[in-house]
Amino acid sequence: MQITRQADYAVRAILYLAQVGSNRDNGRVATGSVAKEQNIPSSFLAKIISQLSIAGLLNTLRGAHGGIKLAREPRNITLLEVIEAIDGPIQLNVCVEAPGTCPLEPNCSVRMVWCDAQNELVTRLRNTNFAELTSSTSN
Repeated sequence: MQITRQADYAVRAILYLAQVGSNRDNGRVATGSVAKEQNIPSSFLAKIISQLSIAGLLNTLRGAHGGIKLAREPRNITLLEVIEAIDGPIQLNVCVEAPGTCPLEPNCSVRMVWCDAQNELVTRLRNTNFAELTSSTSN
């Protein structure tokens, strides 16, 4: 299982904003700077920014002094939120979220492993915020 390239780019963009945004004009960063510094195609970044904005993770500002900035403090944005804003809910297997969809479920010895693994992953992503990530990259 892999997150999509789009989700990876979204994480990189949010991390970049968390790292440099506080050092810029009101936290605003030009989208071109994010694209260049994080090696994200500009057209792809535009779609990602739109999705992150709709999810309430970014604020966008138009005009000569525009750009993007985090909608909340980095400590209040989790990896889970960013990934789910792009890829939707994490689901290792359909049977985890929709019990009864598999005809083998009553005798399946693997379903509980899928459920436990998904719960551990979601918990880890939910408990990891961008303030922690920025402090770990600055050491």
